[in-house]
Amino acid sequence: MATQGVVDRSHAGRRRVVVTGVGVLSSIGIGATDFADALREGRSGVRPISVFDTEGFDHDNGCEVVGFSPEKWIHNLDVDQLGKATQFSVAAARMAVEDAGLDVQEVRDEPVLVSVGTTDGEAYDLDRLVATEIEHGPEAFDPVAVRRVPAVRLSTAVAQELGLRQAEAFTIATACSAGNYAIGTGLDAIRSGEVDLALCGGADAMCRKTFAGFYRLGTIAPDRCRPFDVDRKGILTGEGAGLLVLEELGSALRRGARIYAEILGCGLSCDAFHPVAPNQSGVARCIDLALRDAGVTPDQVDLISAHGTGTKQNDVTETMAIREVYGERPPRTVSLKSMLGHSMGAASALAAIGCALAITKGFIPPTINHGRTDPECAIDCVPNESVEADLRIVQNNGMAFGGNNAVVVLGRYQ
Repeated sequence: MATQGVVDRSHAGRRRVVVTGVGVLSSIGIGATDFADALREGRSGVRPISVFDTEGFDHDNGCEVVGFSPEKWIHNLDVDQLGKATQFSVAAARMAVEDAGLDVQEVRDEPVLVSVGTTDGEAYDLDRLVATEIEHGPEAFDPVAVRRVPAVRLSTAVAQELGLRQAEAFTIATACSAGNYAIGTGLDAIRSGEVDLALCGGADAMCRKTFAGFYRLGTIAPDRCRPFDVDRKGILTGEGAGLLVLEELGSALRRGARIYAEILGCGLSCDAFHPVAPNQSGVARCIDLALRDAGVTPDQVDLISAHGTGTKQNDVTETMAIREVYGERPPRTVSLKSMLGHSMGAASALAAIGCALAITKGFIPPTINHGRTDPECAIDCVPNESVEADLRIVQNNGMAFGGNNAVVVLGRYQ
């Protein structure tokens, strides 16, 4: 993995890393099949927010996960002892392992990396704890609820649920690029020979704190998320989890695993430009690092999955950074947030899964809710309807507050 100021150009003999399983909890679908169908259809996850009280806000739309039954996926832990984001993380991990056809018993005593990115951790439960104490006083203290709060449980609970005795578990809190950071951590661990198997991705649950924060910034859209559109008005907060099984190629081939895609490279950078505003040169540098780490040139990239939040500044800055690297004719560039909303730490992980599915199934997901492209966002965002495409290399962007950028490059397995 390339980091700012360090570029790995020695690709010969490097261990190859492939995606052999995915677990998805999203506002538009649960599981790989439903998620792929939803992306192809351009399905919208927007609905009125029900998970917290929206009284006092002018807008109350969001992108919630519906139809999720934690007991279906969580077998060895007490669901009531897990926060909502941890439930998402553990369920998506179980789903990914099953999708990969892995026998957990066979890897239980093997070194495995578990890396989960998040923005809010268990802020949903913290919100509820604070609200309860305000309403009922200290005597309403709930020790069980307090035990659900530590964000480290997003990763450690995965290892506990699957009974992984030699796991190394990380929870990565680099905000909205955290999913890609987690994937990059798994890529490094497998390339280095530290592990042959990693469970990586991101998870977040919608909470009033984050909704209110974005609302005060004036970046919550009143109805729909319209990335790159001249009439875009902001994000819609979302939730969910995306976990990927990353596996060393030889290990995957020996067990006859299905391979969705190969993780070709990852670039990380932190420009520390501003607490919330993105920086064009920082994003462009991160893209360049990722492409170099992957050993590909810009003309080889078929599609970019943008961070694409639908805010005025983010979309223009990201577009200009893409054009700085790719020139006047960049690849098609789409935003899955037009469908999913912004699922925070899960966003780039869900997008990485979307990229892998798009490569496998041969299509480009659309940017929905699109009327007219902003002239300052001079890209083909594949408006409103998916298109069939022979995808070989796809770039997945993740950007976050504080200038934390993470870009992952995926390719068709050759």
